[in-house]
Amino acid sequence: RAYLAAVLEDGDSSLIAAALGDIARAHGASLFAKETGLSRETIYKALRPGGNPTLETLSKAIKVLGLKLVLAPAD
Repeated sequence: RAYLAAVLEDGDSSLIAAALGDIARAHGASLFAKETGLSRETIYKALRPGGNPTLETLSKAIKVLGLKLVLAPAD
């Protein structure tokens, strides 16, 4: 969570996708794919440096990690 929070704080969408990809691979890509309902190909394409995941892909990945997307005021 700390890794992902740090990347989100930076706000670089490419880094966010790459961080989620790192987490997915550490979790086990096949298991992560099964839990999200996404194909391994989708995970590898979207969650890599320079990847461009859809909001649906991000939402599913975040949910599998036991997290949720929320809005907060920018300081």
